[in-house]
Parts: sequence; C-alpha cells; structure tokens
Amino acid sequence: MLKSERTRLHILETVAPLFNKKGYSGMSLSGITKATGLTKGAIYGHFESKEELAIEAFRYCIRTVLKDLNANVAKGDTALDRLINVSSFYRNYYSYSKKFGGCPILNIGVDSEYQQTSISKLVRSYNERILDKFTKLIDAAKESNQVRSEVNSEIYAKRFAYMIEGAVYMSHVMKDGSYLEDLAEVMQNMITNELRV
Repeated sequence: MLKSERTRLHILETVAPLFNKKGYSGMSLSGITKATGLTKGAIYGHFESKEELAIEAFRYCIRTVLKDLNANVAKGDTALDRLINVSSFYRNYYSYSKKFGGCPILNIGVDSEYQQTSISKLVRSYNERILDKFTKLIDAAKESNQVRSEVNSEIYAKRFAYMIEGAVYMSHVMKDGSYLEDLAEVMQNMITNELRV
C-alpha cells in the first residue's frame, strides 16, 4: 500500500466513528485534524470537502459491516441456513457496531434525513441494497423448496430490515444488547414458523 493510500485509510478509520457519533454538522474540521493528527492541507489533499470525507467515511463503515454480514451469511450450506445466518449476525451487533460509534445506517440515516446532501441519497441506496439482499435470500430459499412458495419475499425483507433497525436503536439507546439478542430469536422463529416449508 502506498503512503498516500495508508494516509487516506488512516483518515477514514479515525473519522468514520466520529462522523457516526456526532453527525455531519457536529463534526468540525478542527476536530478532524485533532483526531487524525494531520493538517487541514493534508486532509484536503485526500478529500475535496468535508462532505466528500463524510460520504467516504460512511462508505468505509457500511462496506465493513456488509462484508462481515456477507461472510457470516455465506457460512450457511443451504439458502435457508444463509437466511438464518442474517439473524445470527445481528445477535452480537450491539458490541460489534461500537467500533463504528454505533450503526452507520441508523446514525447517518437519521442525521442526514432533513439535509439535501448526497449522503442521504447514499444511505437510501444502501438500505435498498440490503432489502434486495434479504429478498434474494428468501427467493433462493423458495427456489430450493425450503420456504413456502406463497411467501412474499419483499414484505418479509422489509419486516426483517425494520425489526433489525428498531432493535439496533433500542440496544444503543438503552445500552443493552439484549434487544438484538431477542431480535435474533424472533427472526429465527419467523423463518422457522412462518417461512419454512
């Protein structure tokens, strides 16, 4: 890795949790330079603006989460196993997401909701990708006759997504990972009792 690439990665690794905790408007350039130990010129040598840095920091967080989620899902031997592995990933998500300063989708999504910035569109696009991933997992289980054919994959994908984000919210607000542990059980029960053939 080139020195410039290492510096860019250092900036992202350092500021991503700060943007996630404080939000775009709550993160000052002086806070960024203090946290990274770099000058304003060094920051702007790698990112054209604070908004670009915020976008890339969000992408860094969410790509890491999705990479780890996909790796956990891929451990399943069957389509149904892979669907169940979604729930098992979120069982320990409370402690896992602390390294990012919380859930990037939830934190940045709420922070950017009323701002007309490209980051709010980016959050929406990642939510759409996650919904699509869940839908495809359910469809694959249907195609392998592990999930009932009459199940509406999109509706269940949406249910799983809002249940996950609700449990993430409650776990972080209450500082109690049991909401996510319970979510994993509820999702597994839904898959077993409502979806499985």
